[in-house]
Amino acid sequence: MYVCLCQGVTDGQIREAIMEGCCSYREVRETLGVASKCGKCACLAKEVVRETLTELQTTQAALAYPAEFSAA
Repeated sequence: MYVCLCQGVTDGQIREAIMEGCCSYREVRETLGVASKCGKCACLAKEVVRETLTELQTTQAALAYPAEFSAA
């Protein structure tokens, strides 16, 4: 579903940005440009970010051995 019509950003793109490392609404906004024109989509974009981050945290908590990455 389109979240930001001005920039053509979908909820899937927001979720993908989070999976690729964005950790906040601010980072998603900087990466995708969501809510940078008229701003009418800000509430929905924040909701998608919040839901996705919550899902990730729940998934991490459910893992027996949480995934951690280290540069070796």
